[in-house]
Amino acid sequence: MFTNPRLFHLITALFLSMLPTLAGAGTWQHEQGTLTLDEPPKRVITLNWAATETLLLLGVTPVGVADRDGYSVWVKEPALPDGVHDIGARVAPSLEAIAELKPDLIVTSSEMAPAAQLLERIAPTYVISAYREESQPFDKAREMLLTLGEMLDREERARAILADIEQTLDTQRQRLEKAGLTDRPVALVNFLDDRHVRIYAPNGLYQRALDGLGLTNAWSRKGNFWGFSVVGLEAIAPYQDSRVVVISPTLPGLSDNLANSPFWTYLPPVKREQIYQIDATWPFGGVFPIKRLAKQLTDSLLEGGSDNVR
Repeated sequence: MFTNPRLFHLITALFLSMLPTLAGAGTWQHEQGTLTLDEPPKRVITLNWAATETLLLLGVTPVGVADRDGYSVWVKEPALPDGVHDIGARVAPSLEAIAELKPDLIVTSSEMAPAAQLLERIAPTYVISAYREESQPFDKAREMLLTLGEMLDREERARAILADIEQTLDTQRQRLEKAGLTDRPVALVNFLDDRHVRIYAPNGLYQRALDGLGLTNAWSRKGNFWGFSVVGLEAIAPYQDSRVVVISPTLPGLSDNLANSPFWTYLPPVKREQIYQIDATWPFGGVFPIKRLAKQLTDSLLEGGSDNVR
């Protein structure tokens, strides 16, 4: 029998600290407060595609997602299985549809901040934003992956995903270096029409792929908090040493319009046949687009360019 109460409480606390904790249980800070879970969630709803992607990477299929059909068109990987409920638009999901699915976790971002209290009445809500002022998208996406890994008792898988991405970047960089293709800067663009492009800036998600591949971003100016700027083609004309990588999709008729444009055909990358094209890669996602972009960009550069878009 302990005669010293302080010693008794100290030993008790030490003993309890040595007991295994319930997997997935804990309390986490997020952008709108704190979140406490007693066990790993089984019914999760995601209100943006970055969160949807992250859940699927962890091997968890959400019961409901926002803009379900659009995910399969724009994000593509990892694939969304059949049977997932659509709970409305990302900017205005249906609270009724969310409640009917009886989730035990909702994952959202600051765009839904005004509805955070309403969401918390339905289920514990985790708020994290990869895209906001002064944010580093890949770092925040990495944080989301690791935190959800903790909540869902899939920490080891989360770490393995990150290690795989780093290994992919290293492998693709070696391919480019061996071929001597890391010398010229790269401009990553989406064509909005035959005169304007969305060009991806150093503060965007894509920059992590360029850095990992040992490539320089031709566009050195900071973009909006989504990581891009909308500019006319004349804005990229001064970057004469750059290669232009066009991210699909492109508008019907764009190739013909550019071929008949004296300005386009004047551009040095066009004259050098250093216009490259890759499939759609979602620029506002989680960590996975970095792997997808790295492989596609490397393959495209190795295959060789042309003087126009497809």
